[in-house]
Amino acid sequence: MYLPQQFNHPQHAAAIMREHPFASLVSTDGDGFPFVTHLPLKLIEEGGQPVTLLGHCARANPHAKFLQDRPQALVTFIGPQAYMSPAVYPDLQRVPTWTYLAVHARVEARMLDGDDAKDAMLKQMIADHEPAYADQWRALPESYAHGMLNGIVAFELKILDLKTKVKINQHRPEAHAAMHAAYAQGGEQEQALAQWMQRLGMVA
Repeated sequence: MYLPQQFNHPQHAAAIMREHPFASLVSTDGDGFPFVTHLPLKLIEEGGQPVTLLGHCARANPHAKFLQDRPQALVTFIGPQAYMSPAVYPDLQRVPTWTYLAVHARVEARMLDGDDAKDAMLKQMIADHEPAYADQWRALPESYAHGMLNGIVAFELKILDLKTKVKINQHRPEAHAAMHAAYAQGGEQEQALAQWMQRLGMVA
């Protein structure tokens, strides 16, 4: 990922990954061509630092074999993103751009074998996204639950390296007030970026 210094914000990696857990897992197939699976991932932190991602794919998905054959892969997360009009500048010699947040993680995969390991992984994801469903999952007939678990391949992705890009025009302070005002009145993505501008101290 191209990462100019003004947009390099590694301290925000965990927040972006937690708040936007639907990721793209990128490996290469047998011909060396990129193969992508879009999936939710559970972030595990130690001491406030991202260390591991947990996830799974369908057993029929060839990505599981690609991870077994070539454990290193790339995971990308995309946070809020939106168009930015040059109208936010006080002068006319400006051009439009796009603002966004992104994290790229280089990872190494390890398969999680057995129903117990898969069940533990799923329970962590349920706790994140629908805690009330936990009781229903536990109450499912054992044969049904086993069939569901047998239909997935679960894995742990150890994070080897992280790159975090927060591109919200930080280096152009003359545009911040008008940019924040425009984003604050926009849609969901724009409003999320306005909140990130506040988190970064770009506006009062």
